[in-house]
Amino acid sequence: MTLAVNIAQIGSNNTTFRNRIINGAMVIDQRNAGASVTATTANTYSLDRWQPSSSVSSKFSIQQNAASVTPPIGFLNYLGVTSLSAYSIGAGDFFSISQPIEGFNTADLGFGTASASTVTLSFWVQSSLTGTFGGVLRNAAGNRGYPFTYTINAANTWEYETVTIAGDTTGTWVGATNGIGMNVYFGLGVGSTYSGTAGAWGAANYVSATGATSVVGTNGATFYITGVQLEAGSTASPFEYRSYGTELQLCQRYYEKSYNTDVVPATVTQVGAVGNYFRAGPTYLSLTFAFKATKRITPATIVYYSPTTGASGKFADANGAVDVNASSYLSGMNFISAYSAITSGNGDLRGHFTADSEL
Repeated sequence: MTLAVNIAQIGSNNTTFRNRIINGAMVIDQRNAGASVTATTANTYSLDRWQPSSSVSSKFSIQQNAASVTPPIGFLNYLGVTSLSAYSIGAGDFFSISQPIEGFNTADLGFGTASASTVTLSFWVQSSLTGTFGGVLRNAAGNRGYPFTYTINAANTWEYETVTIAGDTTGTWVGATNGIGMNVYFGLGVGSTYSGTAGAWGAANYVSATGATSVVGTNGATFYITGVQLEAGSTASPFEYRSYGTELQLCQRYYEKSYNTDVVPATVTQVGAVGNYFRAGPTYLSLTFAFKATKRITPATIVYYSPTTGASGKFADANGAVDVNASSYLSGMNFISAYSAITSGNGDLRGHFTADSEL
């Protein structure tokens, strides 16, 4: 029996992290499990790896599959932005969604050298508004940026966009480190201070292109996006689908929780909680959480939760039927350990956690 092998087909299916964007299909939402969140000046992440930025709080909301419109063919999820007012953009205002990409995942592109690679950004987008929209590819220092534009021709219709960008041969770009290699921004309303001429590299802190449409300028305006891909080369290739488990682990390098994926932190549940039990009345008990994915850095922010009340900064002393203060005493890129003073003769300590190692 002869086995025929289609070499071309093998090549087309051989995906070796071609897409530098993580969660580009918007399938992972560990923090909110599909709930709507309002963007603030704190710039807290929304869907995994996607960060809203705002100069003024409460001007737009973000939600996975907002308004439940039908995604483009081949996708099940999208990131949905809804404007919460008709805000007039000032020169120093900025509203955007962005993804910082780790230097280990962009170093091969050679930005900042004579051999910088051309890259292509592709995505599906839908808006209640039409016209010219903008974004930027930018370095970590915020002093090299390439503003780009794309056109949405029909309202409330999914359109496929591609933007090809010649690699920057100058400037300072983070190499093979766990810092920010580059940022991809999609503007939602950006003032002149942070806008630049589209189609050229500039030495400035850009967030969008000059003249781009302001989503936050129209009350109730919507902006939906999915299938975001950034890859080397001058032509957009089909979206690189990775398995759900692979995409989740990529996200967990930056943020992880003990709760099930579809459960919002602070939910009252024992599922996923770690427990420790001792007899003979120890004064303190500890809990150690092993991470599912090695973190980018030792988590900068760790929050503990009681599984019986959902209170933050607490574990549950089940025997004493009370919450007790939780304190970290050891942490690394693969685990965290915390302890609590217990109140009962026997110790039965239980707790949840979230760990943030974001860029």
